[in-house]
Parts: sequence; C-alpha cells; structure tokens
Amino acid sequence: MAGGRRLWRRIGAFPASGVGLAIVGLVVGVVASVLVRWGNPPNMGICTACFERDIAGAIGLHRFAAAQYLRPEIPGFVLGAFVAALLFGEFRPRGGSAPMVRLLLGGLATIGSLVFLGCTWRALLRLGGGDGSALAGVAGTVVGVAVGALFLRRGYTLGAPRPMPPVAGLIAPGLAVMLLAMLLTGVSFMPGGAVFSSVVGPGSMRAPVAVSLAAGLLIGLLGQRSRFCTVGATRDVVLVSDFRLLGGVGAMVAGALIAKLATGQFGLGMAAMPIAHSDHLWSFLSMVMAGLAFCLAGGCPGRQLVLCGEGNTDSAVFVMGTIGGGAVAHNWALAGVPDKLVGGVLHVGGPALWGKVAVIAGLAFCLLLGTAGRAGKEAET
Repeated sequence: MAGGRRLWRRIGAFPASGVGLAIVGLVVGVVASVLVRWGNPPNMGICTACFERDIAGAIGLHRFAAAQYLRPEIPGFVLGAFVAALLFGEFRPRGGSAPMVRLLLGGLATIGSLVFLGCTWRALLRLGGGDGSALAGVAGTVVGVAVGALFLRRGYTLGAPRPMPPVAGLIAPGLAVMLLAMLLTGVSFMPGGAVFSSVVGPGSMRAPVAVSLAAGLLIGLLGQRSRFCTVGATRDVVLVSDFRLLGGVGAMVAGALIAKLATGQFGLGMAAMPIAHSDHLWSFLSMVMAGLAFCLAGGCPGRQLVLCGEGNTDSAVFVMGTIGGGAVAHNWALAGVPDKLVGGVLHVGGPALWGKVAVIAGLAFCLLLGTAGRAGKEAET
C-alpha cells in the first residue's frame, strides 16, 4: 500500500519536472492547433483573454456581437484542475489577499491583452504559427514580467492567502459547472436576451463543444500537476535562474509549430495575419502592461484558472476581473482592431485613442502598485 502511494506521488510529480514540463508544453501547443483545425478562430486556438471576453459577451456584459460565446475551454481549465487537485490531495481553499487589487489587475491584464489581440498564451501560439507580428507582444510580456520580478525581489507582496471554508473553494468550480450547463442547455433568460451567441466574427468560430471541453479538461489537469505558467517562466529565470518553466514555454511554441506545419496551418508573415495587427509599438506597450499585471497578481491567465480549480479564491477574484476587463474593453472601444487588406493596400490596425490611454494609465497604476507594495512591506518590518 505504501509503495502504491509513493508511485502515485511520483506519477503526479512528473509533469513538474523539466522533461514533464516540456511534454506539457508540447501538448498545449498541439492541442491549441488542433482546436483551430476543428473550428476555433484562426491564428489562435486558445486565448484565455479572448475566450473570457467571449464569455462576458455571452452573459450580456458587452454587446459586441462578434465576440459572444460561452467558451467551454475556460470552465474546462477550472474543472480539470479541480479534479487533479482532488486526486492528489491539493484542493486547499484559501484567499482573502487584496481582493480589490486583484480584481483591478485582472481587468488591466485583459485590457492590455485585447489591445494586443492575444493573451500571453496566444502571443506564443501566434509566434509558433509563423505570425511575426506577435514578436512585439512576446517582447513586451518578457519586459513586463521582468519588471514585476524585480518588484518581487525588492519585497513586493499582496499578502499571503489565508485558509478559507471548503465552500469558498468550491465557488469557482461551481460557476464553471453552471456555465457549461448554460451552454449545453442553450438557456435563454428572456426573449432577445442572454445567453448570447455570435453568428459572425471570432465568436462564431468554435470547435465542437465536446472537443473544446476535452481540451480544456486535459490542459487544466496537466496545468495543475505541472504548475505550467507562461509568466512564471520569465519570473523564475529572473529571480532564481530556474529555466524549467521556460523550457515548457519553448516546447509550447515548438508544439504549435509542428502541429501547424503538419496540418497546413503555418503561415509566415509580419502583417495582415488573422485576428492580429502590426502596430508594433502598442503591441509592445500593451503587453508590458499585461505581463506586469499578471506577474503582480501571481501568474499567467491559464495559471490563474488552474488555481481557481485548487480552491484559490484570490485567483477567482482575478478571473472575475479578467471577464470584467473583457467587457470594458469592448464597451469602451479599448480593444485593438486587426489589420486589413483593402484593394491590396495594407491598413494597419491597433488601438484607437482610448485604448492607448488605457494602456498608459494601466501601466502607471501597475508601476505604482509594485513600488507601493514594496514600500508597504518595508513599513511593516
């Protein structure tokens, strides 16, 4: 019996090893590309910011008709992590650390991602598919996370989470189940009202529900066991010279590249790529803000969803912020718009004035928070 428990623990720990993280990264890259093949938006596959924005639209938080759908991948992430946490005794309800700050950081992270047109996951997947315009976003993410890591090194903290009642940790998985039930039943709460579902645009591009849910569950389970995090990769290199997560992120890009070459989806270009823009300055700045916000909150968008499944209510608050940020980005016209080719002439997309204002204001807030968080800790000591 004791030998069986030891074997079970070794199996559970393997995904967090260097080799395990590389395998997890490959799986994520391949799965994302397969989702595109099955119908998800091109040059995307998985984008937590875009998918949470779609969920916001589906429940009526914004009325941008091209981005409304209860994406099953998002609840799949949470429930896959929830199952893994239960199986390995790691479901630990906890939270209560600076909820309002985390809510705002979630909103800013999503706004920055939607100005760029992709979260930290999609930026890497775009790169793996040959989209050179993603380079500015990836570079911005690295810079933003590196700045956040320097704040962490100097003592920045939002405080340690406290143990919470079990029911608190079940709220996020319960909401994930509710969203899936709403999707599967096609419920409508009133004539012409929510739940909304796009018939044109990216929100109408979707893999079959079973395929999307299976992908989300798999990635959530692997994410919980591996601690895979696109933001943590840069953070760990800066803080402790640990390259294991970075290896997993590199494998994710490689997996996307291999799968896209194998399925004929690879397309090399620097402009007019699907659902992307080539305003490189604002791609860079917006992802500096997003990367910094993710780092200050403790993890990338996928990692935050996985932590929700483990019972972390701080991450659940952050995710509520990301959904709200998706709604604000479209209600206030902050999101970037894709490049367009009209008569063979390139019309570069990107953010309008208020999107640029939001990026500058959000970046200023994150820098102030990083400094104030450090000062607050020094005052306590």
